[in-house]
Amino acid sequence: MQELTHFINGAQVKGTSGQFGDVYNPATGEVQAKLPLATPAEVSKAVEDAAEAQVAWGATNPQKRARVMMAMVGLMNRDMDKLAEALSREHGKTIPDAKGDLQRGLEVIEYCIGAPQMLKGEYTDDAGPAIDMYSMRQPLGVVASIMPFNFPAMMPLWHVGPALACGNAVVLKPSERDPSVPLMLAELFVEAGLPKGVFQVVNGTKEAVDTLLDHEIIQGVSFVGSTPIAQYIYSRATANGKRAQCFGGAKNHLIVMPDADMDQAADALVGAGYGAAGERCMAVSVAVPVGEETADRLIGALVPRIEKLRVAPYTDGDDVDFGPVVTREAKERILGLIQSGVDQGAELVVDNRDFKLQGYEDGFFVGPHLFDKVTPDMDIYRQEIFGPVLSTVRAGSYEEALKLAMDHEYGNGTAIFTRDGDTARDFAHRVNIGMVGINVPIPVPLAYHTFGGWKKSMFGDLNQHGPDSFKFYTRTKTITSRWPSGIKEGGEINFKAMD
Repeated sequence: MQELTHFINGAQVKGTSGQFGDVYNPATGEVQAKLPLATPAEVSKAVEDAAEAQVAWGATNPQKRARVMMAMVGLMNRDMDKLAEALSREHGKTIPDAKGDLQRGLEVIEYCIGAPQMLKGEYTDDAGPAIDMYSMRQPLGVVASIMPFNFPAMMPLWHVGPALACGNAVVLKPSERDPSVPLMLAELFVEAGLPKGVFQVVNGTKEAVDTLLDHEIIQGVSFVGSTPIAQYIYSRATANGKRAQCFGGAKNHLIVMPDADMDQAADALVGAGYGAAGERCMAVSVAVPVGEETADRLIGALVPRIEKLRVAPYTDGDDVDFGPVVTREAKERILGLIQSGVDQGAELVVDNRDFKLQGYEDGFFVGPHLFDKVTPDMDIYRQEIFGPVLSTVRAGSYEEALKLAMDHEYGNGTAIFTRDGDTARDFAHRVNIGMVGINVPIPVPLAYHTFGGWKKSMFGDLNQHGPDSFKFYTRTKTITSRWPSGIKEGGEINFKAMD
């Protein structure tokens, strides 16, 4: 069985704790690798070595740092197939979906090539009598990234790329579920020219996380995961004087107005609700049709599309719609929530609770489910299911639909499908949610904008990637300068005579 490693000072390093976690193949339910779990001492040593390496990296010309990003783009494109296969093998998502995971991370690395522009300071000439004032953006030093299982390439790259481009060193703690791709990316960064020690990868559990949160060298912390853990990490990091950006759960609503193109809306809901087995923080898990007629038409359009979905392991080809969920525990939780929906009175229109895949009976597969007539008091509405389950909540009016999205504790993303510009504009202006789609089901901004939710979906002030990332990973220093009259007042044409 494969034994994975940490990545320290530019090399794969075996763990010394003697403690290991299991990395599963979600399709078969079998353990495929052992993951070393770092001790606090191992984590601390990685941080200290990163701090030493960061000094020279932080003093490196931003353009030279950008060239590393440029080389990284080429290497990722070169190894795209290999990276995607490794990602699918541990996560379970299809190969096309894995390549999408990598591509959206790659786009942030491309954006980081513009670091010299983003890191420029400001200058005011003659702010006062013979006084000039200017600012500079400087790296924090060493930062930590604590990343989730659902996007093992995209999420680390969204954080590590800007942090490195700004001149920081990064200590990454990837998910224990699918750590291979982050380890592969670390190797590629070194091949791209990143100095050894500037990007460290340590595997571990809560003990490793707490070590990072408490370590005095760590200046900033990025986290993506569930809301309770996001809140915990934000509280502990900030209590220790660190800046933090922590992104949590979601319950994304897609409102379907009576005038919407119903086929377009149904296609959007199937892709956004069931892609990656629903294991996306931007998955649409709640459909809100406005009016009974709209709801009936939508359900009628959804059912045949859902019934055609092909659930299988990634090895079955590119026509697979989605694969297994990440763990047996995740599968059991999803099925438990589905049962709670039935028990609480929702109508299970598409029921795949007994879904089995021949030859993969021990895998973590969950078939697609569709609920109708869900109400806001039900667990399937209030909780993030993170599985292939779409809930339909019928709204009597636009205002009622808007209120549903606004009253929910999560505020990551939302969307509206309509042909009416006034309705769309009103929705975009009023809804208290961070990312809004208008006839776009998963409104994930591109790399040069920023990604982030509102309410309990985000803790912190600055979003991921885009301009916000360069603000988060740097400190601003402002200099006020005045120079007394110098040599120009008493310049000598001739050489000064020797005393």
